[in-house]
Amino acid sequence: MSFPKSPFGSRFMNTPLASPMKKAIENIFEEVGHFTKFDPQDDWLPITACRKGNAYYAAFHLLCSGIGFQALVLPLAFTTLGWSWGIICLCVAFTWQLYTLWLLIQLHESDSGVRHSRYLKLAMAAFGEKLGKIMALLPIQYLSAGTCVTLIMIGGGTMKIFFQIMCGDSCSLHQLKTIEWYLVFTVAAILLAQLPNLNSIAGVSLIGAITAVSYCAMIWIVSVYHGRLPNVSYEPPRGQSQATRIFSVLNALGIIAFAFRGHNLVLEIQGTISSDSKNPSRLAMWKGVMFAYLVIAFCLFPLAIGGYWAYGNLIPFNGGMLSALQKYHEHDTSKFIIALTSLLVVINSLSSFQIYAMPVFDNLEFRYTSKWNKPCPRWLRIAFRGLFGCLAFFISVALPFLPSLAGLIGGVALPITLAYPCFMWIVIKKPKKHSTTWYLNWTLGAIGMILSVLVVTGAIWSMVAIGIPIHFFNP
Repeated sequence: MSFPKSPFGSRFMNTPLASPMKKAIENIFEEVGHFTKFDPQDDWLPITACRKGNAYYAAFHLLCSGIGFQALVLPLAFTTLGWSWGIICLCVAFTWQLYTLWLLIQLHESDSGVRHSRYLKLAMAAFGEKLGKIMALLPIQYLSAGTCVTLIMIGGGTMKIFFQIMCGDSCSLHQLKTIEWYLVFTVAAILLAQLPNLNSIAGVSLIGAITAVSYCAMIWIVSVYHGRLPNVSYEPPRGQSQATRIFSVLNALGIIAFAFRGHNLVLEIQGTISSDSKNPSRLAMWKGVMFAYLVIAFCLFPLAIGGYWAYGNLIPFNGGMLSALQKYHEHDTSKFIIALTSLLVVINSLSSFQIYAMPVFDNLEFRYTSKWNKPCPRWLRIAFRGLFGCLAFFISVALPFLPSLAGLIGGVALPITLAYPCFMWIVIKKPKKHSTTWYLNWTLGAIGMILSVLVVTGAIWSMVAIGIPIHFFNP
């Protein structure tokens, strides 16, 4: 956005007589806020259209995106890693991703006044336009669109289970096929997606956060209350080759990494918070992060440890804790509890769909506003969001085995979470060479990239060795 030339740039303002006046005026501007470089296009896009967010809204968004179906498969990682290494890896991953989260929050506002309200924009600012797109575009879109596709599968499938429990075989809804339940969920998600921008869905994220915390607590409490299953075992699978065991461990690390996805939304969430020199957005954002991740820790750790204690190696490969609850406690648990858990999962999936789809909506509208230099009309916005919902529905029907690829998805997303923030900090902040910060970020970034390659390799190997039911267009 171009501003008129300042009248204080005249020759008079550069004279010694005018310097006190000039300094006073500069101080006034500094009290008001940063000399931020505004982009008028930001006012037209869903992520940055409203900057009235706060620490509470940020916490709602973080909880909604940070807890979800990925937490339900955490005990699967323990079946390979065992008790000690499972807990150690979970603690290390949690601390590591919290550190990179802090890095991203600090990098959101640059010294030049530019706010990087999108992960891709920050990557392009750090690595250059071409390299930044190559490194970050595919994982970011994979996380956003891929998560939405998986949410349709989880939400639609759980919706079917809920109505089966509540209505029984006599209900006409019982006759609906899985594809039709996917369609019902998708229509509900598209209708909810008509809220205009990221800040306007804070209430939806609050509902998603409450439901996520509730069903995580209910699942692990019920599992622990009923105790360990008969003949439960905590021994890693035997009879495997050394290579198979190694790659199974890497796949387990991918599952843990997948549980902490969501860094592709952090800068976007911070972009909804107002910022000035006295109250920069990073302060409110970090308060929201500390509260949100304290709650996330109280959800993920009991779910992983309690779930593994209750089911051991008997935990179902598909569905994790939710499938275990329905499989092993269908007859000894209240029908109301199981139905309520299913309903909470459906509501959380609908809420999470909104926040993960927002970067896709933003990218679609960005292309329109860049070409036509005007805001996206309402009818076209509705069309964009409906089109994305239909595409996600088609992929969910065509690739129904996608939720089984948690380890692979975790490996692809791992650099976004654990590696790129470290490299971007080095490039942008330029810490002193051979300093502690310099060594720390180089080490974590390098390990993160190597780990990503190993985890992807391990996930592919595990899929080949163990096998997953691959069937197209047959949910």
